[in-house]
Amino acid sequence: MSVGLPFFRYHPDPVASGSIRRADERCACCERSTGWIYTASFYTAHEVDGPFCPWCIADGSAAERFEGEFADSYGLDGVSDEVLYEVTRRTPGFRAWQDPHWLVHCRDAAAFVGEVGYTELRAHPEALDQLRADMRIGGWHDGSRLERFLTHLGEGATAMLFRCTVCGAHLCYADAS
Repeated sequence: MSVGLPFFRYHPDPVASGSIRRADERCACCERSTGWIYTASFYTAHEVDGPFCPWCIADGSAAERFEGEFADSYGLDGVSDEVLYEVTRRTPGFRAWQDPHWLVHCRDAAAFVGEVGYTELRAHPEALDQLRADMRIGGWHDGSRLERFLTHLGEGATAMLFRCTVCGAHLCYADAS
């Protein structure tokens, strides 16, 4: 985590994930140039003229002022209204080829770690096993084809890696163009 930035429980290192980067642009909400801007999605019916600073995301002012969300609520089934609000309106989202969504574990939203390939995912065998099982349920019945897909993550398809905020288990989903 970069020093001086607000802490986001469900996205602890948005600089490493690329959702926040250094820039001299002014925030569309507070109109200050803080040296940092948000680079991922924001869903709203309103016109927004420019990016947001991390502080306007953290305090909820950007979502409130522009009546929008940084993440879709898809996948956040079973979490409290407070957690749903925290993830969708006070946490930086992330970029994905398909619609990004948050994962849940232990009845809480998981923390987004980042986009990873097979090499990084192998360090988290529980996430790799969970992804295998999810993909089999999703119709990947040919085992050799599934393994070929998984071993080529990072080459046209990636995995979105999360960590459970309660038990620390890693989980993920595949994202492809």
